[in-house]
Amino acid sequence: MHYLPGQPHHLPGSRHSLAAYKGQHFGFALDAGVATITLDRPERKNPLTFDSYAELRDLFRALAYADDVKAVVIAGAGENFCSGGDVHEIIGPLTKLDMPGLLAFTRMTGDLVKAMRACPQPVVAAVDGVCAGAGAILALASDIRYGTARSRTAFLFTRVGLAGCDMGACALLPRVIGQGRAAELLYTGRSMDGEEGQRWGFFNRLCAPEELLGEATAFAATLANGPTFAHGMTKKMLQQEWNMGVDEAIEAEAQAQAICMATNDFHRAYHAFVAKERPRFEGD
Repeated sequence: MHYLPGQPHHLPGSRHSLAAYKGQHFGFALDAGVATITLDRPERKNPLTFDSYAELRDLFRALAYADDVKAVVIAGAGENFCSGGDVHEIIGPLTKLDMPGLLAFTRMTGDLVKAMRACPQPVVAAVDGVCAGAGAILALASDIRYGTARSRTAFLFTRVGLAGCDMGACALLPRVIGQGRAAELLYTGRSMDGEEGQRWGFFNRLCAPEELLGEATAFAATLANGPTFAHGMTKKMLQQEWNMGVDEAIEAEAQAQAICMATNDFHRAYHAFVAKERPRFEGD
C-alpha cells in the first residue's frame, strides 16, 4: 500500500480528507470540493519525472477515499500542459536500465492511468500548448478535456523508437476519437492542434488561453455541486462497460441505478422537484 507524504495511514476503505495535502512534485489546491493539480515546471514545459509519476499515482489512488474531493482539474503552469517524460531525468536513465527495471517503470506509469480511471471523481484536463507523450496520456485518461486553439497534442512515442501502445493508448484513444484516427496519431506521432482535436472529439470544448483554467474549474465545480455519488457510478459504468456485451451492460446499469435510487440525493431531488425548489446534493 502506498501512502501520501504528510498524510496519516488509513486502513483500506476508510475515509479521509486531502485538505492538508501538499504536493511534493506538483501543485495541489482544494477549494469547494474541486482539487486542482498543477504540473509546475513551466521552464521545461512541465515534464514528468520518476517522482512526479509515483506521487500522481498515489494521489489518484488516495482520491478513492477522499470525502472532501468531488471533482479534479489537472492543468499545467505557464502556457503548456505537459511535455511528457523528462528527457534528462527519465529518458536518459531508462537507456541504462535492465529489462526488469524497464518493466517496473512501464507498469508504474500504467498504474497512474489505472488510478485515474478508478478514482470516482470526474477528472477535467485543462490543456494549453504542448501536450505530448505521457502528457497526452494524462489528458486522454481524464474524463473531460478542455483545450485551446494553440494546444498541440502528440502521442510521439514512435518519434523515439517506441510503440504507440503506451499507458493504455491503444485502448483509450480509439474509444475517444475512433480507430482510424487513433491509428494515424499513434503510428506517426504527429501533433494534433486544438481545432482538429475538438473536431475529432478529443476536446470537449476550446477556450481562450486566458480563460481555459477558469472555464475548466467552473465546469468541475458544477460536477462537484451535483450528485457526486451518482457521478462516481457513471464513471465506473463508463469504464466497466467497455468489456461488456449489451445485455451485460443493461443489467449492470440496472443494478447501478437501483443503488443510486437508494441514496439520499435521489430522495432530496424528488422532494425538491415537488416543491419546485433546486435540489441540494450532498453525495450520500
